[in-house]
Amino acid sequence: MQKIIITGADGRMGRALLSAVLDNPQLQLVGAVVKADSSLIGADVGELIGRGRLDIALSSDLSSLLASDTILIDFTAPQATLDNLAAALKHRSGVVIGTTGFNAEQLIEMNSYADRLAVVYAGNYSVGVNLSLQLLRLATRVMGADSDIEIIEAHHRHKVDAPSGTALMMGEAVAEALGQPLQALAVTDRAGQVGARAPGTIGFASLRGGDTVGEHTVLFAAEGERLEISHKASSRQTFARGALKAAQWLADQDKLGLYNMEDVLGFR
Repeated sequence: MQKIIITGADGRMGRALLSAVLDNPQLQLVGAVVKADSSLIGADVGELIGRGRLDIALSSDLSSLLASDTILIDFTAPQATLDNLAAALKHRSGVVIGTTGFNAEQLIEMNSYADRLAVVYAGNYSVGVNLSLQLLRLATRVMGADSDIEIIEAHHRHKVDAPSGTALMMGEAVAEALGQPLQALAVTDRAGQVGARAPGTIGFASLRGGDTVGEHTVLFAAEGERLEISHKASSRQTFARGALKAAQWLADQDKLGLYNMEDVLGFR
C-alpha cells in the first residue's frame, strides 16, 4: 500500500486530495501538512473533512513525515513547493506537484531536481485535459497555419495566477506544434488601441468569478469556419483522482526524473 502525504491540506484542493486518498484502498494517508501559522495544527484530518476522527493530526512539520517510501502530493504555492522539494530530497521521497504560477527562475529551480528526485509536475491532472493536449497538437498541425488561435480560461474568484497553468499547458502544446516557443507567440494583455491582431500569435483571456472550478477553450478561427476544443471541470475530485494516479505511477518508476501527466497516461 502506497503511503501518501498531502501538503496544503486545509485548502480546497488539499481537502479534495485528502478525501480521494481515503477513498482509495491502494493508498494510505500518513500525513497532512498546513502552514506553520495555521490555527488548524493538531486538528484531526478526518474531522476536518467530515469523515470522523482518523487519529491523523494536521502538522506543519513536513520533514518529520517524509521517508523514502512516501509520495508527497503538493498543491500549494511556488515558493512553498520549492521548499517542500528541498525537504523531499533529504528523504528521497517522490513528489507530485500540482502548484501553478511559477516564474521563470522558479521553474529553473524546480527542474534542477530532475536528476535527484522522481517528480511528476503538471499544470492540470485531469485525464480529459491531458487528452485535449493531444487533440490540440493535431488540430494545430492541420489548421494552425491558417487560423487565429485564442485560449480562454475561467476559474473561481480566489485563483491568484493568470493565465492558468492549464491554459499555459495548452498554449505550450499549440506552440510546440507550430515549432516555436510559447513566449514568442503569447499575447496575454490587450487594452486600449492595440491594433489589428498579429498573425501567428496565441491570445489568452482569463475570466475570474464565483466558484468556477475550471473551464478552458482553445479557439481556432479560420476563414469561414471555427473549431473549438473545450474542457470543463465540475469537481476538484477530477484533479485529485488524476494526482493520485500520478502518485501510484511514480511509485513504480525506477528512474529519477521530471515527468508529466502525459507520461503517466502513456501518451509519450
